[in-house]
Amino acid sequence: MFPDQIREAIDKNVPVALALGVLEYHGEHLSPGVDTLLVVRALEMIEKEMPIVIFPPFYYGASSFAVEPPERNGTVHIDSQILQPFARQLFYNLLRIGFRNIHVFIHHQCENFSEGMPTDLSFKLAARQETFAFIEKENGEGWWGNISFAEYYKDHAAGDSPFNWINVHPFMSTEVQAEFPIDHAGEQETSLMMAFCPEAVDMGRYSDEKWYSKSALNASLDYGNRAKTVILNHIKDKLSKGC
Repeated sequence: MFPDQIREAIDKNVPVALALGVLEYHGEHLSPGVDTLLVVRALEMIEKEMPIVIFPPFYYGASSFAVEPPERNGTVHIDSQILQPFARQLFYNLLRIGFRNIHVFIHHQCENFSEGMPTDLSFKLAARQETFAFIEKENGEGWWGNISFAEYYKDHAAGDSPFNWINVHPFMSTEVQAEFPIDHAGEQETSLMMAFCPEAVDMGRYSDEKWYSKSALNASLDYGNRAKTVILNHIKDKLSKGC
């Protein structure tokens, strides 16, 4: 993008989207970038259908070493205590630029999204902290109690709230997960990668050594495409609502 295009996107309140993910071992048949690549490819597909601003993806979330140790496997884990201040700085810059319709999508561990996991919690907390800090810097202390915010609850009910400037969403909603249950490098994720990023799948490298990837042998492009359709609709819905 050029600066005039950035200004146009701000003036039109075009959605800004960030793929948030990790690098994590996903068996021998999948790239370690699965959790990020799925979101990256989804946003690229959606960009062809509606105006959005796509920021460079962030791969360096808190993957943990719960699946496999990192040695010779490719997993990268950045502690959430490092992620949170980084996210604050990122959101500070996006708000300073002028964006007010910011959306972060994450696939990693989003089966626990309602409770939160280290990566998404770090970005959620940073979003709230930076929104408060930004408004206070612009309006001073006591901003919420000022008469200019007398319609706050009414505006909030209508979806017009500064706390909707930055939103963190799961790549797959609860409804989508119910239809296509999440796994790790098994039938579901392997099928998704076949549909979204086929060059990062190689069943010729498959190993049945790990329990969590055994169901990958059942993966299919048809399954992946059916899931892709509902996932893209979910993301487009979040972007079009602006909240």
